[in-house]
Amino acid sequence: MEKLQQSADLLTNKNRMRWACRRGMLELDVLFRPFVDEAYDDLNEQQQGVFRRLLTCDDPDLFAWFMGHQQCPDAELQGMIEIILKRVKV
Repeated sequence: MEKLQQSADLLTNKNRMRWACRRGMLELDVLFRPFVDEAYDDLNEQQQGVFRRLLTCDDPDLFAWFMGHQQCPDAELQGMIEIILKRVKV
């Protein structure tokens, strides 16, 4: 029974994360949504936390960081941005 609850919790959390990936800019949507669907589960727990924190950032900042107009001042977030961008370029 507990295992079923854990699976349900993970599904709910994943659905919430997918919802959080819906941004006001299409450029960000096409980066985040596939990453959550295809790569998020492969991250370790610490990296998953950094990704969730990245989702709390404002769209204009995210856009500037992902497009290379600015570098993110937070080293952990910058590392996650690089992971996402590297995955997109493959």
